[in-house]
Amino acid sequence: MRSRLAVTISIAALFLQTGCWDHDELTEFGYVQAAAIDAAEDGKLELTTHFYRPSGGEQSGESGKSGKGGINIKTKAKTVFEAVRDIPIHFGRKAKWDHMRVILIGEELAKKQNIGDILDFFSRDHEPRDTISVLIAKGKASDYLDTKPLIEHTIGQQMLKMEETTSTYTAKTTHFLLLDLAIQLKSETNTTLVPFMFSPNKQKEISIAGFAVIKDGKMRKTPLSPQAIPPLLMLINQYDQGVLEIPCSDQALADKGMKEALEVKSLVTKLKTSIKDESVSVHVTTKLSGSVAELRCSTVKTEEEQKKLEHTIQNQVERDMRKTVERLQKEQLDVLGLGNSIYRKHPSLWKSWKPTWDKRFSEIRFDFKTEVNVVNTGTIVGTPFSK
Repeated sequence: MRSRLAVTISIAALFLQTGCWDHDELTEFGYVQAAAIDAAEDGKLELTTHFYRPSGGEQSGESGKSGKGGINIKTKAKTVFEAVRDIPIHFGRKAKWDHMRVILIGEELAKKQNIGDILDFFSRDHEPRDTISVLIAKGKASDYLDTKPLIEHTIGQQMLKMEETTSTYTAKTTHFLLLDLAIQLKSETNTTLVPFMFSPNKQKEISIAGFAVIKDGKMRKTPLSPQAIPPLLMLINQYDQGVLEIPCSDQALADKGMKEALEVKSLVTKLKTSIKDESVSVHVTTKLSGSVAELRCSTVKTEEEQKKLEHTIQNQVERDMRKTVERLQKEQLDVLGLGNSIYRKHPSLWKSWKPTWDKRFSEIRFDFKTEVNVVNTGTIVGTPFSK
């Protein structure tokens, strides 16, 4: 009896699972890989949507080779949502957003309009994911979507991989998501760092390095250059792997621009904030370990020589971080999140400090303590190859 009941229930369950509740077909959609938003005339927004182009039975690699990996559709409207709904007018398909890789915002638009307002649709709609990368583009953002991808099938995927690998291996930007932006725009200091994209020449090549500084929702005039990023990432404890160039300890060689290189394997920084009366001080502790990547003027064969090299690296790291802090204080930009930390630990104090925090931040005293450990000299002994 029980077996008959089980069979009956199983058959009923199979009938319940049959049929198609969603009649949408793949041919009704265009799958978005990237989107660029720029300022247009009359206060409108220009949305350039980059769609994946199906290969249509081509041999593997033919579509990308011919430059047909993607299709760009431009629409203009007062709101992003209206521009999105106008895509079928030009494309004949509805945009599907759940496979999008990156969002680009043009520099001009980011400077004059709150980027939280610009990106509201992508945060509110159910299709776009919070893991989309966000980039600020120098010049017009849509121009970058015309660039031919170097190795990926679409330029959207190419940009995503460039941002990820730049963050991991060079420490000259970070992998920055829509979710990160949503959180940071609501922070107490309201200051955000967004990866910056630019073209280093006129040959339609792109680079992703450096940061656009977003303050109160809008981009500051000058982005932070790629060279300024490593010590900043050290300070905010987001340094992954990178290369430190160390001037030769021999002053004569250093004056000639001779440098050596260390491959950073791990780096951890902690900021300890102390409040006394009306003043704030910050103690910065950094622990760094790495391998010698290039020697030109030093030898590292004894313990004494290793400690000498570690001391040189320590001085260089502290000098770079101090220089970075001085610039941030001069421009009154708390991208280190110190105000957010004070808010979490002393909410009542922060309430009275918040209106004048930018000025208070510029007056904070910083002191640094760095520990460096050179773990090895690579595959050969610690002597320059030239010697």
